[in-house]
Amino acid sequence: MHVLKIGGNELDDGDFLQSLACFVAGLSEPVVIVHGGGKAIADLQARLGLATVKVDGLRVTDRESLAVAQMVLSGQANKQIVAALLAAGVDAVGLSGVDGGLLRCQKKQHPTADLGFVGTITQVRASVIRSLWEQGITAVLSPISLGEDGQIYNVNADEAAGAVALALNARLLDFISNVPGVLLEGQVIPQLTLVQTEKLISEGIVNGGMIPKVQAALTAVASGVPQARIVNLAGLATAGGTVFCG
Repeated sequence: MHVLKIGGNELDDGDFLQSLACFVAGLSEPVVIVHGGGKAIADLQARLGLATVKVDGLRVTDRESLAVAQMVLSGQANKQIVAALLAAGVDAVGLSGVDGGLLRCQKKQHPTADLGFVGTITQVRASVIRSLWEQGITAVLSPISLGEDGQIYNVNADEAAGAVALALNARLLDFISNVPGVLLEGQVIPQLTLVQTEKLISEGIVNGGMIPKVQAALTAVASGVPQARIVNLAGLATAGGTVFCG
């Protein structure tokens, strides 16, 4: 199993989606796609007069922002990806973590702030995803998830992808970004350990939205995913990007 996580910045690029779909069509192994949509969420919030607030790269989600996130992630973004895959000959179905209780979560705790309706994954219903693949269907997952309390939560897509990869015993988890990897003085760092990554975060070299990406990659590897990588589309089929190890 190969899990791909797509960042929201790429979804406005039709060429990106077409190229990604062609890449998936050429793979012989099962693929699951987990996606974000942060840019589109921020754009719609701005049009609605809702402020975007982030803490350590995580979006603070009040009730109005949760409604926007559901519309963008489970609606617009999810169906964009499914449509591109179908056009490339890949049989695909788009689902959110709420559907079938695929992704269950609890409210995410933060040491300095209340993140609102933001969740952290506690359970993945992997059997449903495997059943789809057995029928030749690629699952495309929005990270909007169902809380153990029955509340719907917005979950960081990087964290959701890590949880999905672990539950599916994936051999590889690729975080596809708009940058070629973790950069130091403009150059991609080919490999990072936990200690090295924490040093880069403390020095401010890894910052903003890259923090949950590298943390999700390291968490995935520490939990048992053999390999996690931050990479752009050009480096996806090569040895490009930054590979994380324990």
